[in-house]
Amino acid sequence: MSPLIDRHGRTKRKLRISLTDRCNFRCTYCMPEHPDWLPRASLLERGEIVRLAGLFVEHGIDQIRLTGGEPLLRRDLVECVREIDALRARGLTRLSMTTNASRIAPKARELVEAGIDDFNVSLDAIDPATFHHLTKRDIAPVLDGIQALVDAGAKVKLNAVVIRGDNEKDVVPLLEWAMERALPLRFIEYMPLDAPGHWKRDAVVSEAEMLAAIGERHRVESMPRGHDPATPYLVDGRYPLGVISTVSNPFCSTCDRLRITATGELFTCLFSPVGTPLGARLREGVDDTALAAQVARAVWLKDAGYASRPGPVDRPLTMHAMGG
Repeated sequence: MSPLIDRHGRTKRKLRISLTDRCNFRCTYCMPEHPDWLPRASLLERGEIVRLAGLFVEHGIDQIRLTGGEPLLRRDLVECVREIDALRARGLTRLSMTTNASRIAPKARELVEAGIDDFNVSLDAIDPATFHHLTKRDIAPVLDGIQALVDAGAKVKLNAVVIRGDNEKDVVPLLEWAMERALPLRFIEYMPLDAPGHWKRDAVVSEAEMLAAIGERHRVESMPRGHDPATPYLVDGRYPLGVISTVSNPFCSTCDRLRITATGELFTCLFSPVGTPLGARLREGVDDTALAAQVARAVWLKDAGYASRPGPVDRPLTMHAMGG
């Protein structure tokens, strides 16, 4: 099968699939305070998810990440994982999950055994009060979930969105907490992806500002950059740190990822104003050949990215529905 390549010469290898728009957290940068959930009947069924995943694997996607909302809110999550894991026979090499970890402790070992290779855990602060301010939830279940994943032998990486006035003072404490536990961490600049009109440019804590704060207490070395969206650094000569700087230093020129929402819309860019309704076409009875042609066309027409159109994206779909 031919690989998926866009008109800017970027080959796609990674696919994010949202399993649900539901989430038990209320992070302000991700969703409105009172979100309108999608009708359950509109969400992809497990067989539809696996079918689309297989279609993309047949066209060169070898890494899939399951996202939400919060994936642990999906009742058939483990079955989804097992069935997507079976795509390794067709070319899948890595199956990952993004989670807030608050509900993962009882399922950690089962998810690892079902096929999850690594987990990204959202942890925006280590101070309990700051964490509660950001998420409207307690931090203890999240820390328990992280420990359960470690105990299950899972690879765990932490992600932290940094917002001025909310948690920029937690950058160094969170880093030091992660360093003590040898858990890789990525700081993420606050991106214009939340409710329309909510994002403000002056709330962005830039990569340079984060590194300056860290540099007051630690030695930070720049490392060669690859296709990963995070710019890699080495802290104190031993600890791997990443910074995703979409706003101050976009990585669009090397983007190799796509995403599918919980309703089956394909978004070729996180900042695309519209998606391609694969789920709707699938339910209309379109065969895989026609679906593949639609995917190839959408990917080919992919924009240059945020670097070419900086600023908030104009669409009703917020981050919890897009897929983290």
